[in-house]
Amino acid sequence: MNIYVGNLPKQVTEESLRELFEKHGEVKEVKLIRDFDSGELRGFGFVQMSDSEGQAAIDSINGLDFEGSKLTVNAARPKKDRPRTGGGGRGERRGDSRGGRSRY
Repeated sequence: MNIYVGNLPKQVTEESLRELFEKHGEVKEVKLIRDFDSGELRGFGFVQMSDSEGQAAIDSINGLDFEGSKLTVNAARPKKDRPRTGGGGRGERRGDSRGGRSRY
């Protein structure tokens, strides 16, 4: 079971989160999500556990005060498929309809 853990404090570590969840069973993996550019924690992560142990952990930990933050814990939803876009351009034209060079 993949478990979403939200509202994590900035000082949390994978080890401290693992210790919290290990009270309810075997933790297979812990992953904290970081900002791509800055490397700072984004305030959420995921924990992998077996289904039965995972549900027990969700029931016990959701709403718990952890290092000063009230945690949001639930079964992770599958990531939605998003259509791939062509990039972050500003709609600039590549050329005009007469085949000439773009003036942009």
